[in-house]
Amino acid sequence: MRKAKFIQALVVFVLCAGITGSTYAQHGGGNGPTNPVKLGSLTFNAGIGAGAYYEGDYYNSPFGFKAAIERGMWEAGPGVVTLGGEIGGSFSNGGYYSNYHSNTVVVAVRAAFHCGWDVPGLDTYGGVSAGLGFHHYSYNNNTDYSHSSVIPVPGIFVGASYFVTPTFGFNAEAGHDITEIQVGIVLKLN
Repeated sequence: MRKAKFIQALVVFVLCAGITGSTYAQHGGGNGPTNPVKLGSLTFNAGIGAGAYYEGDYYNSPFGFKAAIERGMWEAGPGVVTLGGEIGGSFSNGGYYSNYHSNTVVVAVRAAFHCGWDVPGLDTYGGVSAGLGFHHYSYNNNTDYSHSSVIPVPGIFVGASYFVTPTFGFNAEAGHDITEIQVGIVLKLN
């Protein structure tokens, strides 16, 4: 139930950002000098935060990390569409039993729509990902139990970056995409 409400709020945010971005483009905004992500840009972001839940496991507050690299591929209205890849994981101890351990390592491709505003250095974006998760859990409840599987891992996310120099900034992402929420850094490599 909580996850469904979060996804609904995420969709509303992305739609509102899209409508606002369209209005901004009509008033002379768009892919101008204030948008750090442009056609041909190569960016890398990495962060830590709360890990995502996979396979219905009760994780008891998982820890997660994610790193992503993206290239600006197409101009689209007031922004740029990027394509790239990501890798990360979600790890937890506790849950069903006191000695329950669960982890999922994910490798995925991602696509995002980046839109700069009339604020130098600000980049906002939303996107989707798809990949494979290497899921494992184990526990001991009078007998040892361990299970591993490879699972499909779709994702959805929104994020914002603020560049404090032309090539370095801070980043935050939220959604269901390896992490539920994370903070970290962003680098503009090209």
